[in-house]
Amino acid sequence: MKIISLCLCALMMPLLLVAQQVKSPNGNVVVSFSLVDNGVPTYQVSYKGKPVIKQSRLGLELTPSNNDGIKPEDTNLMNGFKVSNTETSSFKEVWKPVWGETSSILNHYNEMAVSLTQEHPNRTIIVRFRVYNDGMGLRYEFPRQSNLGYFIIKDEHTQFAMAGDHTAWWLPGDYDTQEYETVTSKLSEIRSKMKAAVTDNTSQTTFSETGVQTSLQMKSSDGLYINLHEAACVNYPTMHLNLDDKNMVFESWLTPDAQGNKAYMQAPRTTPWRTLIVSDDARDMLSSNLILNLNEPCQYDDTSWIKPVKYCGVWWEMIVGRKSWSYTDEFPAVEIGVTDFSKAKPNGRHGATTAEVKRYIDFAAKNGLDQVLVEGWNIGWEDWFGHSKFKVFDFQTPYPDFDIKALNEYAHSKGVKLMMHHETSASVMNYERYMEDAYKLMNKYGYNSVKSGYVGNIIPRGEHHYGQVMNNHYLHAVTEAAKHKIMVNAHEATRPTGLCRTYPNLIGNESARGTEYEAFGGSNPDHTVILPFTRLQGGPMDYTPGIFETQLKNWSSNQSYVHTTLAGQLALYLVMYSPLQMAADLPEHYEKYNDAFQFIKDVAVDWDDSKYIEAEPGDYITVARKAKGTDNWFIGGKCDENGHKAVIKLDFLDKGKTYECTIYSDAADADYEKNPKAYSIIRKQVKRGDVLKINEARGGGFGVSLLVKK
Repeated sequence: MKIISLCLCALMMPLLLVAQQVKSPNGNVVVSFSLVDNGVPTYQVSYKGKPVIKQSRLGLELTPSNNDGIKPEDTNLMNGFKVSNTETSSFKEVWKPVWGETSSILNHYNEMAVSLTQEHPNRTIIVRFRVYNDGMGLRYEFPRQSNLGYFIIKDEHTQFAMAGDHTAWWLPGDYDTQEYETVTSKLSEIRSKMKAAVTDNTSQTTFSETGVQTSLQMKSSDGLYINLHEAACVNYPTMHLNLDDKNMVFESWLTPDAQGNKAYMQAPRTTPWRTLIVSDDARDMLSSNLILNLNEPCQYDDTSWIKPVKYCGVWWEMIVGRKSWSYTDEFPAVEIGVTDFSKAKPNGRHGATTAEVKRYIDFAAKNGLDQVLVEGWNIGWEDWFGHSKFKVFDFQTPYPDFDIKALNEYAHSKGVKLMMHHETSASVMNYERYMEDAYKLMNKYGYNSVKSGYVGNIIPRGEHHYGQVMNNHYLHAVTEAAKHKIMVNAHEATRPTGLCRTYPNLIGNESARGTEYEAFGGSNPDHTVILPFTRLQGGPMDYTPGIFETQLKNWSSNQSYVHTTLAGQLALYLVMYSPLQMAADLPEHYEKYNDAFQFIKDVAVDWDDSKYIEAEPGDYITVARKAKGTDNWFIGGKCDENGHKAVIKLDFLDKGKTYECTIYSDAADADYEKNPKAYSIIRKQVKRGDVLKINEARGGGFGVSLLVKK
């Protein structure tokens, strides 16, 4: 429901007046804009009187092109400007997300749009600032005009001059992967730590000794929490940040295409928003909706088909190495449409068999799970990896031991759906060739969600995962899926920038180092209390939690282990917010710890309200969430390798109601390395105002269910 939308003024500014200011609705965030020297646009930001962004340059550099009429002397959109107009306005509304952490979101900001004109050639750009109580967004806008129609961006030079040598939680800047361990260091230490931070991946392209990815979380020495990211990245490359570590100044660094160019533009157009979230309370960083608010409203008239999903699936055994995606070992090479699998000898390790999938369907039906993911169901996995093949999969032809018709009929008879899997092997042109038929196949058999993947180097060759071409592809897949009422969960895609508001069938992304890495050597215990401050700022993550048998050698030949306790895995269903949550372990492991599995069965995936109770980046997070359409609450707490004692005042519960409280916590002797499966379950009745005190072990956590007593 829109409350108010008020345009305050449209002022013609005298040409000599070059300093303007816009404040947040509560006055805490102040953005100042000015032209300096030879008409160089700059801005700065303060919070409660403290400098956050010191005076920083704005501007872009174009590529000369005879086709576009951009001469070498006309490539500069960085200086020579005069302010020709300034418009200010305020906006306030409450909107309702299709799914989310809360049932409604306040969108309240003050705005300033500064029109800048160059005389030679006569060109205009607009720099628009939207200032919220918890930060601001800025973007460039290119109105329709004769001297700036078609153009190519060589570089964007948006700066973020930090006010100090902050502590930062960062990933190496890379055009192709985000699957790195987060490094915690001072900004001045990034250069010295970069080499060790760049670990091997299937596709990676780092670009600088001081380049980092967004979302970048920082903390100043005087207690300000600062986050830099972007919002609404549409038809534009993903932004990274490159640090001048002598002056502590970040500058935007766009992902290039195969020719080295950054973005191809046609006016009228806008860039994505460059975002800043700032607060003196870490909890505000996690509850911020600034990035969602900077995206456009939902583009679909009918969203009734978009539903949050809790699922299990044929996946973890393959990740660990006990089973395989491939059907046979007989073919060193596979050609779709030519290779005949009907007479091939099965390798005996294939995971996606009819019998195995039925077992998972039965498990899902018995335990109230919505869907079953099946990876490795389709032909082509025998030689899919590492060969940079143009045509790997057709996304339609099942292996001989996967009866797609019978399995979907069996699942539907049990009240369960199968979840489709499309691994593109990064051959994007091939996927787009088959996409329509693949979606039609899903409609035929009643699938309503797909997990897609982009492992490997992108084809067309020379493009990167986070370039303009690929960002257009990811959105194309989502919008085409919507025509078939299909939800999309994309892995190895670019990091989210809030587009799930506009296209809510984008129900999940990976775009970070997920649980699978626990089978590849593990992730640090602080990993899941950093990601909510960084990766999750732009949208939910399909983290695939819920691993109970954390010591993998106990049931496979894999010598790795999951770097949390069992109770810590339960916490992830609350701490790692997503409307798409997987019970990722094997059915037999859940049956072994059925009393703890009850929490996964009970916990919701869609929420009316969320309260962040405690938070500190890399140390601990405690959050309470109210299940959609109920009076029931769930609480999750997760910590790093140092442990934590959570203190939770239940002042968010309804007055006059009694709740059946079940606490799933680490046992007194629990430890993520030495005793990960030691947990305790305590049941009692509680009411509003009561206090829970829960000890979290090293790498541990807890889950709490609060069900209204009937």
